[in-house]
Amino acid sequence: MAHRITEDCIACGNCEAECPVEAISEGDEIYEIDANLCTDCGACVDVCPVDAILAE
Repeated sequence: MAHRITEDCIACGNCEAECPVEAISEGDEIYEIDANLCTDCGACVDVCPVDAILAE
């Protein structure tokens, strides 16, 4: 199960820096998670200041 980033994202970049498999990248307005790369480790969830990352 991958995680996803909601519209609540403030594009701070914390999640991208924390992802051990580089599954997170900057999108047009918010960051995005590549579900094929995500290992569901949850590291991104822990560093999101606005709780914008949810388990799919």
